[in-house]
Amino acid sequence: MSDSAINDESVPKGRILRGDLIFAATLFVTAIAALFNILPGTGVLGGQYSWGAALFFLVFGLFTITMGYARPGFGHVSFDRVAQISSVLVLGPVDAAWINGLASLIYPTHRVWKGVPLREVLIAMLHNSGMTTLVILSCGSLYVYLGGPVPLLSLDLRIGGLLLLLMLSMQGMNDGLMAVMMAIRKTDPSAMRNIFSVGVELASVPLAILVAIVFARMEFPVFVLLLFAMSLGMMVLKQYAEMRTKLEVLVDQRTEELRLKSLELERQATHDKLTGLFNRRYADDFLQREIENSKRHDREFTVALADLDHFKMVNDNHSHAVGDKVLKRVAKILTNRCRKTDVVARYGGEEFLLCFPDTSAEFAEQICSQIRSAVEKMNWSDIADPINITISFGIAEVGVNSRRTSILSDADTRLYQAKHKGRNRIVGSPAADKSS
Repeated sequence: MSDSAINDESVPKGRILRGDLIFAATLFVTAIAALFNILPGTGVLGGQYSWGAALFFLVFGLFTITMGYARPGFGHVSFDRVAQISSVLVLGPVDAAWINGLASLIYPTHRVWKGVPLREVLIAMLHNSGMTTLVILSCGSLYVYLGGPVPLLSLDLRIGGLLLLLMLSMQGMNDGLMAVMMAIRKTDPSAMRNIFSVGVELASVPLAILVAIVFARMEFPVFVLLLFAMSLGMMVLKQYAEMRTKLEVLVDQRTEELRLKSLELERQATHDKLTGLFNRRYADDFLQREIENSKRHDREFTVALADLDHFKMVNDNHSHAVGDKVLKRVAKILTNRCRKTDVVARYGGEEFLLCFPDTSAEFAEQICSQIRSAVEKMNWSDIADPINITISFGIAEVGVNSRRTSILSDADTRLYQAKHKGRNRIVGSPAADKSS
């Protein structure tokens, strides 16, 4: 079973000479050059078998590729390792290389009738054929060089070790070239670590050895019976693999849905539904943590309570729907004017809590001043007319003895002073206030 085809999903578009096309063409040209360099010395079908054997292994190779399944995001996984290894053990590495390379070149052409762009079909043809030819030629030649018999007629411990080396070297080289293509296409390489696919890949090797020995030693009816049984097994395994893949996709979809639902529940637990700001529960927890951190690490930390002026009149005179729109727009102003490190929460009906970590009271007042001005100058006519919205602030800075309740009490007291002194202003300390 070989990952010898590439999906057309997540493919970079637009460039004529893409990296994957260049890599595929390089593999193919290298494979052709290697064959033309070796064939003059060995000849085509230089062993004891004729063109009939070559035609059989070509058809067998196409059949084993067809008996595969699509794996999401990682291409076509097939049983072609059976044909590849068995042809090496019967015909030798050179003939096995060009026969299986030709099968891999032919197979992707059916994608044209499925509407796959011609360029993608060409890339698959060149990559599959080049990779298959080089893998069989290199690893098969190593097997023969170390004394591996061709054709294979029997097994012993030494031959078993050479066959194991053949299997591992082909697997390693195949996966290495696939990893390069996946890196070029920026595809997640984790799909190559699929335990089921690797397990079937390893199981295909004994089948290939059996095919080679039976082909060389047994009578034709016995060989036909073996192929029939093996074909049924491949079909059953293909159906199982496709069902398993569908279940994996379904599980992934359900897992993603659960993850999104979990995130939404978490957001609902920490955010205000109307404004999208953090809610009071989150703000209290954050405030408690930050007060402790600021005292422990001697850091500045300032909070501000903000309240919309005369907001009840907006609801009474225009409706609660208009009031909701005002609250959402004010929330957006608060978010836009505050920094990413600041925390903005809806603390009550029209009351907001602003937390400014690592910030002095003076700088917090500057931020609040920008917010106050933005709210006052905002054109609200698209929500309701006439309508004027202003906002008041009370600011408190965390001290050595501050607690969450005390810092909120200080901020609330100064907010009350801002309201008492005419609203639309900021009170940052008992002795000072800033108005419009």
